[in-house]
Amino acid sequence: MERRIGRDLAIIVIAVMAYLAASLLIDNQYYQLMLALVPIWAIVGISWNLFSGYSGMVSFGHASFFGLGAYTVTLLMVKLDLSPWLGVPIGMGVGALAGALIGWPTFRLRGHYFALAMLAYPLALLYIFEWLGFQEVSLPMKRESAAAYMQFKDQRYYVGIALGMLVIAMAVALRIERSRFGLSLLAIKQNEPAAEAAGINTLAWKMKAIMVSGAMCAAVGGLYAVVLLVVTPPSVFGLLTSAQALIVTLFGGVATVWGPVVGSAILIPLAEILHAELGDKLPGIQGVVYGAAIVMVILLAPEGVVPRVRDAWRRRHARAEPATKSATPATTVGSSSRTVGDRVVLKVEGVSRAFGGLQAVQDVSFEVREGEVLGIIGPNGAGKTTLFNLMNGFIAPDAGRVVWAGEDLVGQRPNEICRRGLGRTFQVVRPFPRMTVLQNVVVGAFVAERDDEAAVALAGEALVRVGLGDRAQAPAAGLTNVELRLMELARALASRPRLLMLDETLAGLGSQEIERMLGVIDALARSGITVVIIEHTMQAMVRLADRLVVLDHGRLLAAGQPEAVTRNPAVIEAYLGKRWMKHAQR
Repeated sequence: MERRIGRDLAIIVIAVMAYLAASLLIDNQYYQLMLALVPIWAIVGISWNLFSGYSGMVSFGHASFFGLGAYTVTLLMVKLDLSPWLGVPIGMGVGALAGALIGWPTFRLRGHYFALAMLAYPLALLYIFEWLGFQEVSLPMKRESAAAYMQFKDQRYYVGIALGMLVIAMAVALRIERSRFGLSLLAIKQNEPAAEAAGINTLAWKMKAIMVSGAMCAAVGGLYAVVLLVVTPPSVFGLLTSAQALIVTLFGGVATVWGPVVGSAILIPLAEILHAELGDKLPGIQGVVYGAAIVMVILLAPEGVVPRVRDAWRRRHARAEPATKSATPATTVGSSSRTVGDRVVLKVEGVSRAFGGLQAVQDVSFEVREGEVLGIIGPNGAGKTTLFNLMNGFIAPDAGRVVWAGEDLVGQRPNEICRRGLGRTFQVVRPFPRMTVLQNVVVGAFVAERDDEAAVALAGEALVRVGLGDRAQAPAAGLTNVELRLMELARALASRPRLLMLDETLAGLGSQEIERMLGVIDALARSGITVVIIEHTMQAMVRLADRLVVLDHGRLLAAGQPEAVTRNPAVIEAYLGKRWMKHAQR
């Protein structure tokens, strides 16, 4: 999955060298300072992007890391006479630690609650540093061996240092984007429950992302302090710091390596020049520039400049891909052609769950034998999907146990349950729409393969097994309903499960599509995979399932062979209806 990044790094180095050469032609110290600020804020944007852009958890608090890096470098130099060459790496450690300390409690929140909570951290740090007496801290001047303390008369040295850090930051971003790190974050961003069910430890990846982001932001914060020679809490912890990180990224393009760079290259010079020329007449002109930039992006290019240009380029040069339909070999679906073992692999014992006064699942018990296809049926609202969520770790039961291979799964997270061999699909398909079909399935393969290339190969095999081998590079957003169902099945299959939990996999399909899906599921069952499937299409369930379990109002109504269950008067009355009564009396 990881693509070679040599060509991209070469482009980055060429662009940086051109920028550095242009800076050598400028003698004005103010413009030299501005040229240093562009890569500095580009790095801040990249650090924000590595967390918020890829994971989708919007942070208004990256000034926390920026300010901690700035004050770490400054105070180490003031108190311990430690050079910024050493202070910056130490600041990175402080930023990573701050990311862990901030992320651990804050990841419990979602959406705008998370964003608002992140905003509180830099505001709190601002007041803490003022209370500690660090309202204005100047870096001491070192006349002797100034270079050893990163002090230069010529501002263009800082431009070179900032550009070097930018190359490193962009290389890190490229490496993350093209590895399981970035793909896992994108999966979390687009559908976190689906990523969790596919075996992605969402909390761990988010913690890693915020720690890397915090370290990078703190490093450039330390350089910022050296360039300005004076640090105040409002200048590094203020709202404008977090806002600039967010704005340059939104303007250039979220979840892209070049987006923050392009945003910074356009907005920072524009804001600084207007501030220099009109600041005395129009105080706050910088805020006007950033506000106008956001309005323009929202109206003209909601995903940013880089994605807008990239998508236009691709549309112009793209060749129409011929629509092909993957054919699944015709199979005779039937439980009689499969071998079901005697060993019980899964036990559901007395599971109950209530939501307020509603008893969704009440004292449900059943067993699943190795190699069988167990169908769970019942009317809408019977508690079938809730039961799956209890078995899969998305909901904790009020009582009861779910025992898999002798281990109680209650209390384990969905990704942990997936790692133990239970794959899952959803009633409403949960694709990652901005990924290709192959990338969707690779996310499921990560849990089975530690090597990225091996995960890609495993995902390709899973797509072939479900009949989507020729659709690997198609965008998931353009798939038909049956292809989406098959892709989600392939994603679950890529984790190498011993048991598949399929939630209404046939929902919304036509008769031919149902036959196609049944053929795939039957083939998987023949290969030895145990299947537990929720479904309303009774004709299909009677053909596919070895046994049926019937739920009604959260209770177990009946269980047994399909023929016996479909003739059970209680099942007919509660679920099947009168048309099945005549069938049962024949």
